[in-house]
Amino acid sequence: MKTVSLKEGMPLVHQALAQLDREIAVARQQGHSVIKFVHGYGSNGVGGEIRIAVQNRLREMNARGEIRTYIFGEDWSKADQQTWALVQKHTELKQDRDLERKNLGVTIVVF
Repeated sequence: MKTVSLKEGMPLVHQALAQLDREIAVARQQGHSVIKFVHGYGSNGVGGEIRIAVQNRLREMNARGEIRTYIFGEDWSKADQQTWALVQKHTELKQDRDLERKNLGVTIVVF
């Protein structure tokens, strides 16, 4: 699974969203079917503008059919039905260090 950090260099929200769009396009071109975005969840652990903006963008992209689905870090657990189905299809995802951690700072995107 390709992993991309959207929080490196402390970008503004619009910069992080532009990178998200670019990375999705590149991942598709490279033939990836799953990508993990590390966006953080705010320095005080309470929210994070980039996290919220990324989640909203992915909801919009999913509604338009631009991505197949997404799994927010808090749901990235084998107990989650969608996660379990993805992990069974891509067994290498069992090795992801964030699986089962309920990490609010990551999101998995499936094409």
